[in-house]
Amino acid sequence: MAMAKLVCFLLLALLGISMVATQVMAKQETQYHLDSGRYGPGSLKSYQCPSQCTRRCSQTQYHKPCMFFCQKCCAKCLCVPPGYYGNKAVCPCYNNWKTQQGGPKCP
Repeated sequence: MAMAKLVCFLLLALLGISMVATQVMAKQETQYHLDSGRYGPGSLKSYQCPSQCTRRCSQTQYHKPCMFFCQKCCAKCLCVPPGYYGNKAVCPCYNNWKTQQGGPKCP
């Protein structure tokens, strides 16, 4: 009987911990989406473009073309997505500007 109570208690504790972990992870994801407002369209001034593009292009082996196109895109869109690669969804102008061949213009 004592063993059954212990197993039941452990299962309830595990369920409680997983519920708390789910709530914490949901709160962190919501916070990321709220913070992404810093990266949206028009979130930068034109003088901030060089430093943001330096950050964006810092880990590519094609630094010069990345900087050229990033600054061109930043001047038009006034935003640069977070991170070194991807995350373009937070900046629709940056994401949707395409080359004549249909490829992405902005790094």
